[in-house]
Amino acid sequence: MPLIDLTRTLDSRDIDRLPPPVKPSASVLVPQVDYSTPAGKGAEIMCFIFGCERHHLPDGEGWGEERVTINSHIGTHVDAPLHYGSTCEGKPARTIHEIALDELYCDTLVLDMRAHAEPGKGFTVEALDKALAANGGKVTPGSAVLLRTGQERYDVSDLAWYNYPGMTREGTLHLAAMGAKVLGTDAPGWDRPFLAMRQAFKETGDASQIWDGHFAGREHEVFIVQQLTNLDRLPPHGFKTAFFPIKLANCSAAPARVVAFVP
Repeated sequence: MPLIDLTRTLDSRDIDRLPPPVKPSASVLVPQVDYSTPAGKGAEIMCFIFGCERHHLPDGEGWGEERVTINSHIGTHVDAPLHYGSTCEGKPARTIHEIALDELYCDTLVLDMRAHAEPGKGFTVEALDKALAANGGKVTPGSAVLLRTGQERYDVSDLAWYNYPGMTREGTLHLAAMGAKVLGTDAPGWDRPFLAMRQAFKETGDASQIWDGHFAGREHEVFIVQQLTNLDRLPPHGFKTAFFPIKLANCSAAPARVVAFVP
């Protein structure tokens, strides 16, 4: 059974590739890594711990070690209900470590949304239904629905990657009402871009324009997964995906290794 990795690689060197306007959002895109290499700091640490000198170590090398600073929402990650607020469906919102693994290993559909994608705009319910009809599969209770938006054309160095099509409250609740539990996208975020929502609020004064795709998760519990990759390598349906986050106690999200199991 082929395994397809849907996880974006986290590379500290990407900080130099981010477009200047995106630098303030670096914490959800790029980790900070302090590298202790075997021939460098790793050897120094071992010599200190064991009271030896470099010539006592194989080829004068110690171990490799890294200290990594990350945001819980960095890269490919799973949002727990706590991310949308302290309550969900009228009950205390669950944290990431409270989600059972069997809830994150589920039948999966990939909706090809590219024909309906407009940068900075939200997908309509009609567009979702058309993509579902074209998919040929069925959303089942507890399943995952992944949106292929076309953002695979870009990477973190391209400004176009950040002006992505997103989801609205109506679209999110529409998929959730069908039974979808995991909602994923290959875009940087699930909602429309922040600037698009900010502009919509400025023009209308309508607060429902603010982060409405995520806030929908307060009404209907879903787990949102962002910054997926390799969706172009997946069949439309008929496979399972594991969305397994790091087990961080009391957190609203965690980076995940997302892997599709394709028959």
